[in-house]
Amino acid sequence: MSVFDLHVHTLRGSSDSSLAPEELIREAARIGLDGVCLTEHSGGWEPAELQRTFGDSGLTVIQGLEVATEMGHVLVLGMQRYEAGIGRIGELRRAVDRAGGVMISAHPFRNMFSRPPYSSNLLYPEVADVPNDAQDASRHPLFAIVDDIEVLNGANSPEENAFASEVAGCLGLRGTGGSDVHSTHGLGSCVTVFDGDVRSESDLVEALKAKAYVPGQEYNTEGFTTL
Repeated sequence: MSVFDLHVHTLRGSSDSSLAPEELIREAARIGLDGVCLTEHSGGWEPAELQRTFGDSGLTVIQGLEVATEMGHVLVLGMQRYEAGIGRIGELRRAVDRAGGVMISAHPFRNMFSRPPYSSNLLYPEVADVPNDAQDASRHPLFAIVDDIEVLNGANSPEENAFASEVAGCLGLRGTGGSDVHSTHGLGSCVTVFDGDVRSESDLVEALKAKAYVPGQEYNTEGFTTL
């Protein structure tokens, strides 16, 4: 078994983060994470730098991306660099397929249940478009393009996560978990638990494609549970 936080931002590759690599290493060791994915907003890591920074940490650190598209944010694993045009979801899918990677819809229902003016949601920009239920939401074209949905996000409300889990169930997807941290606070609050050992990017992508995982929450507390 390997426990990963699949959604982490550091100050090295995300301008809105204050999380230093040294802090990430210490906090991950404290709570017992096996690995993290650096899903940076702007890339930012070169392989040699990643090895220098994390190589002796005992933590498996995998570089990913969080890409902003017209259908919301997408976590990309198995592709380390931005390419021209991938802000369009179709182009992103083609680029990820060329790289042999996977795409996960990140926090797709964030703010959907909030009161105006905080109710902006990238999937449903108009109030009239908001789905009636999970079955209705599962018909959004995005979910025919991505490989899975982030159903546990540490920055989401419980209602948003519960709805994402319902939608994943309608689609027959496992769902993933990630904290979406931008500091040490909350690292491991949402995780993905893999059936076997994940020690490299290829291991991770293979396990994601095989659906050999479950989402979990509160790994950073004594209340850890899986869905």
